[in-house]
Amino acid sequence: MRFVRSLVGMLLLVVGIPALLAGGGLSLVARHASTDGTFSASFEPVRSAGRAVVVQDVDALLRAEAPFTRVGGARLRLTARTADGPAFVGLAPADEVRRWLAPVPHVTVDRIALARGPLPVRLTDAGAAPTAGPAGAVPAVPLDAPFWVREGIGAVEWTPGELADRRLSLVVMRPDGGADLALDLRAEVRSDWFRPVAWGALAGGLLLIVLAVLVLLRPVRPREVVFVVEPDQVPVLAGRLGVSSLSGLGAAPEPERQLVSVGAPERSRAAIGAVPARRPETLADLPPWPPERPEETAEPVPGSPRPAATD
Repeated sequence: MRFVRSLVGMLLLVVGIPALLAGGGLSLVARHASTDGTFSASFEPVRSAGRAVVVQDVDALLRAEAPFTRVGGARLRLTARTADGPAFVGLAPADEVRRWLAPVPHVTVDRIALARGPLPVRLTDAGAAPTAGPAGAVPAVPLDAPFWVREGIGAVEWTPGELADRRLSLVVMRPDGGADLALDLRAEVRSDWFRPVAWGALAGGLLLIVLAVLVLLRPVRPREVVFVVEPDQVPVLAGRLGVSSLSGLGAAPEPERQLVSVGAPERSRAAIGAVPARRPETLADLPPWPPERPEETAEPVPGSPRPAATD
């Protein structure tokens, strides 16, 4: 039983300590959210001489840099502006975007690092494909393309968890498809599960640790040992235990007996007689000594024999 309690206590600690640390970390992150539970971050300014900024696989980028956006029903909103006004932002299948932007110079986003302050963005110049047609020729204005899954002017919003099984590309460019981009990007993530999970992990980890401490530090009851032996082995067992007999083991000690007096208690006699009520003035006033006995002064009972006179 003691081994089982130790094992249960250690398992509670193994689960409770990581849960408490995770809950504490999530609680610290939850403090940076707005009142409606939205987390927002701005990016470093993105500049390119090309016509578009492309994230080739949005789901892969989120999986590597921000996996919490793909959990549950989290909503992701991307806002983009150029120096002239709102920019076009759209989501489309990666193969369609690659063929559509092949004739024009553009840049691709390799990585977005999560950090304090503006998030750094690493870009790679993709250029234009030599066999795709004359450089700088855009097939159509972005809004006229038919393959967009999500699109918008100035911002686009989607649920990454719903589109996680599709390979989609994110495209940011001018609404007219012009070159020389200078973008100000901002992302917002709204999640309804983040705060409940943070506080739940914190409270659950603390509760598990308290239970583990109670299980490990609870005092152990003394064990009762019952010996079942053959009658001829009783003297041997008594000798091993260092007692003369096994009959008195475990018995409650008898209370000490007290002596109780029998019969009426004997009256105590005073060593000095009673104090007279009046102090004698002369020796003649003193009472006779020795005092007369009651039997000598008492009147004879009628019918009783009188004592014989003596000469």
